[in-house]
Amino acid sequence: MNILTLTNTFTPHVGGVARSVEAFTAEYRKRGHRVLVVAPEFPDMLQDEVDVVRISAIQNFNASDFSVALPIHADLGETLDAFQPDIVHSQHPFLLGMTALRIARYRKLPLVFTHHTLYEQYTHYVPGDSPALKRFVIDLATRYANLCDLVFAPSESIQALLHERGVVTPIKVVPTGVHLENFAQGDGRIVREQMGIPKDAFVVGHLGRLAPEKNLEFLAQAVADFVGSHPDAHFLVIGTGSSEETMRAIFAHAGIAARLHIVGILQQQPLADALHAMDVFAFASQSETQGMVLTEAMAAGLPVVALDATGTREMVKDQQNGRLLQSATPAIFSAALHWVAALSPEQLRNVKQAALDTAVAFSMPRSADKALEYYASIKPKPSADTSTDERDWDDVITWIKTEWDILKSVAGAGDAALDIGLFSEKEG
Repeated sequence: MNILTLTNTFTPHVGGVARSVEAFTAEYRKRGHRVLVVAPEFPDMLQDEVDVVRISAIQNFNASDFSVALPIHADLGETLDAFQPDIVHSQHPFLLGMTALRIARYRKLPLVFTHHTLYEQYTHYVPGDSPALKRFVIDLATRYANLCDLVFAPSESIQALLHERGVVTPIKVVPTGVHLENFAQGDGRIVREQMGIPKDAFVVGHLGRLAPEKNLEFLAQAVADFVGSHPDAHFLVIGTGSSEETMRAIFAHAGIAARLHIVGILQQQPLADALHAMDVFAFASQSETQGMVLTEAMAAGLPVVALDATGTREMVKDQQNGRLLQSATPAIFSAALHWVAALSPEQLRNVKQAALDTAVAFSMPRSADKALEYYASIKPKPSADTSTDERDWDDVITWIKTEWDILKSVAGAGDAALDIGLFSEKEG
């Protein structure tokens, strides 16, 4: 099968969508399928990539680490003629997601859309953030999903949410799997020595982009409360982002700045080593569709303490492989960390084994099996539907332009780059 994937984020960008696309692409290719990835340019991307088409993009959009792909793709048609895709898979409803829809309709190919993101949780990156803008992006993603042939939801809770929002296109649950072998072995002693963490310390860990939508101010407050009451406790954080300063300030205010260790971005074996330096994994995000980092942590045998939210409740089973907290207060979260720290050796072994069992259930081969099975099951739309789809999409484009003009007028935001990237009709 020749699979065409269009994504607004891809390596070397570090984030859930980029990692998901990379993981599925590698697994499909391992099984003999061809995958062509269309993605924006990013700084420091690899040279001579195989079957990857890079699109010109505006870097570091609105002070984020995202690239905004521009809508002019002059040579893409020739590349697709040579590739001859059998299916188009869109990872986003906007930017290159619009290109994906145009390609699928023009070439009469089935279109799959993975709803990776709760987009309303990310509107602070856009000029003129407001409740109206949040409703707007929800409506946009819903309308886009209903123009596709199949929607992948990363978790059952997101599948239910999409149904509630009015998605009528068939929805299948396909989580991004974890490569268990990448996290099974690690030398945590190396990381502890490098960071000056005592070998007998109790280490709370976290992995991810350090961004406001990840609820890191709450997490830092909760972990600081725990660390402050446990003289042998430390907090090890893997990642970078704008919330780092806030996290450091919270620990400094608590007088425990020396017990916060932020190591930046780690990949491959250094990442596995850092996970094995931890005793428990702490996660407070409520903006996830699937907590990929949770499966990675569990693949390293870590209990998880997390807030109950979409994408988390499918993985964390309270008092089995960690703690799933219904109430979001730092004190309750801190107490849950204490629950893990107080486990007897036998209890801890049982919790760790439950975490490993959960990771196996979310392995990459199992997820790829599901996705390929669903690809093969798509029933092509009757040709009579094509003109209706085109009219529907023209209606969406008109609606987007009108709504965005209103929002820009109200907010006084006129970001030309976003306007060009989001709402051009000449994509694909």
